[in-house]
Amino acid sequence: MAHEAVAERQRWKRARFAVAAVFCVHGAVTGSFATRIPWIQDHAGVSAGQLGLALAFPAIGASLTMPLAGAVSHRFGARNALRGLLALWTLALVLPALAPNLLALCGALFLYGAAAGLSDVAMNALGVETENRLGRSIMSSLHGMWSVGTLIGSAGGTLAAHLGTDARLHHALAAAVLTVLGLIACQGVLDLRSTPDEEAPPRFALPPKSAVIIGAVGFCAVFAEGASLDWSAVYLRDELGTSAGLAAASTTAFALTMAVARLVGDRGVDRFGAVRTVRWGGVLATGGGLLVVLAPHPALALAGFGLIGLGVAVVVPIAFAAAARSGPRPSQAIAGVATITYTSGLIAPSAIGAVADATSLIVSFGLVTALAFGLILGAGVLRSARAEQPAGASGDRSASESTV
Repeated sequence: MAHEAVAERQRWKRARFAVAAVFCVHGAVTGSFATRIPWIQDHAGVSAGQLGLALAFPAIGASLTMPLAGAVSHRFGARNALRGLLALWTLALVLPALAPNLLALCGALFLYGAAAGLSDVAMNALGVETENRLGRSIMSSLHGMWSVGTLIGSAGGTLAAHLGTDARLHHALAAAVLTVLGLIACQGVLDLRSTPDEEAPPRFALPPKSAVIIGAVGFCAVFAEGASLDWSAVYLRDELGTSAGLAAASTTAFALTMAVARLVGDRGVDRFGAVRTVRWGGVLATGGGLLVVLAPHPALALAGFGLIGLGVAVVVPIAFAAAARSGPRPSQAIAGVATITYTSGLIAPSAIGAVADATSLIVSFGLVTALAFGLILGAGVLRSARAEQPAGASGDRSASESTV
């Protein structure tokens, strides 16, 4: 019995590395796409305003299709569903670069976002189940691996752009490589299948109330993250008069801070629990926001953005984990939280711009600070009998594992 227990735990550990590789592949697609947006804009012949409209379609596609992920996993099993959905996502990378005009670009980005959202829900559901089996937090580091994948994809895209490579060729090659890597990684994830007597989830369902409440916490974090990523450079340049180089460096530094914090964030979750980790993250993010708003010198503002990144980095992984343990249908709950956070990421940049146009960027980041304070007030919604218990002690599961 002891030997079997050790062997099974080793399988779970291998499953953890496999799902981490899946997160990395998923992030690499995003990084590969983001670096070639200027080429795609020129190829499609769209203006900056039209590009902004088109870039809303990935979030729209993701939000509309995420609720379908649970039904897909129920029908095909978690491993097969992830294998297919991740392949759809990696192959969807080729679509935007093929678009010859605005209408085609919007359609391509809608399909790109739909594939992103479906695979996102599937891999997060498997990540939570792997966390449950291991008995310790891993969701933060999994999202950290997504950030690592984004950086890797961005590096490849930057090199391709520097060499003047046609984005259609670049993305075709990247899609082929990432599809193969994704299929290999999926071989090692948990193979979860529905029990024969388990009722099939609805093909499309609104998120449960628990997911909406938890998603509100994620909304605050993603809003602060999106605002800082998209507007930190502009803030430093326009409000504090920094050079273009220093202003641009703030975005890179913020992204790296997020990645590092997520990679090590599981230790904090295991030691302090989800509620206290998010609450102290809110304290850091609120302090960072105040530092940005009140900073008389660029160095202090940079430090403030860094604190915002540290504070919000682990909130979304914790929200996904809490949602999955809040009810009998993890995929449906995760889809609900993911839809809310995607919506936050969609509206944050434009909301900051609208407030800045009406008042100033300082007031805009006052709004960011207020939402960061909301993490302190709202962290308690992550406390539940299932969300706060040790990860390995979860009780009933909605799916059974056939093989690993």
